Amino acid sequence: MPDTLTPVLTDNWGDDRAWTLASYAARGGYSALDKAFAMDPDAIIAAVKDSGLRGRGGAGFPTGMKWGFIPQDNPKPKYLVVNADESEPGTCKDIPLMMASPHTLVEGVIISSYAIRANKAFIYIRGEVLHVIRRVQNAVREAYDAGHLGKNIHGSGYDLDVVVHAGAGAYICGEETALLEGLEGRRGQPRLRPPFPAVAGLYASPTVINNVESIASVPSIIGNGASWFSSMGTEKSKGYGIFSLSGHVKKPGQYEAPLGITLRTLIDLAGGMREGHELKFWTPGGSSTPILTAEHLDVPLDFEGVGAAGSMLGTRALQIFDDTTCVVRAVLRWTEFYKHESCGKCTPCREGTWWLVQTLAALEKGQGSEADLDLLLDQCDNILGRSFCALADGAVSPISSSIQYFRDEYVAHLTHGGCPFDHTASTLFAAEGANA
Repeated sequence: MPDTLTPVLTDNWGDDRAWTLASYAARGGYSALDKAFAMDPDAIIAAVKDSGLRGRGGAGFPTGMKWGFIPQDNPKPKYLVVNADESEPGTCKDIPLMMASPHTLVEGVIISSYAIRANKAFIYIRGEVLHVIRRVQNAVREAYDAGHLGKNIHGSGYDLDVVVHAGAGAYICGEETALLEGLEGRRGQPRLRPPFPAVAGLYASPTVINNVESIASVPSIIGNGASWFSSMGTEKSKGYGIFSLSGHVKKPGQYEAPLGITLRTLIDLAGGMREGHELKFWTPGGSSTPILTAEHLDVPLDFEGVGAAGSMLGTRALQIFDDTTCVVRAVLRWTEFYKHESCGKCTPCREGTWWLVQTLAALEKGQGSEADLDLLLDQCDNILGRSFCALADGAVSPISSSIQYFRDEYVAHLTHGGCPFDHTASTLFAAEGANA
């Protein structure tokens, strides 16, 4: 697989007023819609299955398979819900996509809704990003005016209404069942499963929930064919994806490339690490994925490769930290976030994240003993896999992985009675200087 950029979703981001219908249509926008309407809905599902598209929201579940779970013999209405509640620290791909080319998403929503035979779709956007909400609302309005939404779309006999819903700003609503609770007007808390959303989702009806990037990828699959999409990527992780590089690189930003590209190549594309510094650690999929180090620079960034390295590809939010960063402080900041964002529904997460912060905060100040590291790992073990949703699992991932790779740095905090980093000079104190 060539390690090259493959702009598809990002190809029109630099166009003049790329977010407008006129600009999108000038590039052939909504042409895939007519091709889809000429197909049977089941044929569209089969094409998405054949393409190998896997969920771009983190879990990597096969998209076409998820669509196939919808029981078509169920007399209740079917719903499509787009999860645009992008709140994971480090993740910043869906928001720029909706800002730069919202019609890519809207066209994907129409084709996907037609495939699962839904006549109502919802785009659930994080409440704080008001500018994004307004842009997507305007794109939906343009689509209605042009006849791409509403009754008898393109003379196909198919009807679809799309609602852009502003969430209340809770990280937990990125979890699909908590998102459904929010859509129904209740407090965002995860539901106990089963039943799963495909059987009893929104308003207890069959529901498909997909990430923005997953749905936005559908028009290119229908327009170019399943084999075109599956020709990119790796054997089990097909297609392209947006890799979000942030942190200590010279040119942070969005890099759209085939799955399987390496971080080494992406850092080269981003101009390298900032001058005079080296890579220390990084996250492959946002702060809820176990951290990796410089020894993993050549790990293929696909679901299998990153999994084999002990982490998760997640949302491909590549947070890059160089040798000036205190790993203990970084992990503490992430854990404080998860403690704050816990919905409080289940005890392991509600109480566990609080205790994690207390233990980490003491260690960061150099208080306690090395035995507290084993206590911290024991706390993580008692939280992992014991909560309603994956928030608690995400909270413990950077802690356990940071102790695995940087136990000496934790011990150094205890030895020096605090952080051994000089945050003014951005260098490590020498042991002699710290003890002087």
